[in-house]
Amino acid sequence: MQQIAEWLEKLGLGQYALRFAENGIDLGVLPELTDEDFDRLGVLLGHRRKMLRAIADLNHAELIAAPVSPHDAERRHLTVMFCDLVGSTALSARLDPEDMWEVIRAYRAACAQVITTYDGAVARFIGDGILAYFGYPRAHEDDAERAVRAGLDVIAAIGKLETRADEGVAVRIAIASGLVVVGDLVSGGASEEQALVGDAPNIAARLQSLAEPGVVVVAASTRRLLGNLFTLRNLGRREVKGISEPIAVWAVE
Repeated sequence: MQQIAEWLEKLGLGQYALRFAENGIDLGVLPELTDEDFDRLGVLLGHRRKMLRAIADLNHAELIAAPVSPHDAERRHLTVMFCDLVGSTALSARLDPEDMWEVIRAYRAACAQVITTYDGAVARFIGDGILAYFGYPRAHEDDAERAVRAGLDVIAAIGKLETRADEGVAVRIAIASGLVVVGDLVSGGASEEQALVGDAPNIAARLQSLAEPGVVVVAASTRRLLGNLFTLRNLGRREVKGISEPIAVWAVE
């Protein structure tokens, strides 16, 4: 969804990027949007007119993404964050579906706001999970630090969310770093924007199950980049499903 976010930023309407991403709207869908769609998205009338004029100016090549060649993918060193909403299955059993929808919406919005504050990028929403990159499309020398600080702020932000259940909600976060290949994957008529291939996203996704609610855990690959910036508690080496060797894990305190 990076293309649609950049398009909105050029129009000075970047505040709608998260809403468009949550509804799966990319450049190819833009010409099909109706007034009813804009109403559902909560786009103000003046902003809607501005978008419609810009959509009319888009040419065919911009609206239809060309197949990505292998040379369009980039080798990058990224820090990857995986966030997971704790107890969402049990929570959904107690809440009305509309109330649960609002919980997920607020959770995603809060996480995305914090992540973008640290110049990270939300790659995709996976149910109640969120995958974010630090180091792509913009790289910084302190991407590992940015990811950890974002993780701590996400935990604080989610702790303040209110639901119609008796208890609050919590999130657990895992972070890993490493060399990856990132780019758009196209296969036939299907495509995936900003797809990531490498160990880091797999490790981050697996490690989050080891984290306690309200805790950020980091893999050794990220621990090495952090130095003495944070107080870390060694959780030892853990067996993780799908990973051949035990992984050294630390909790950020």
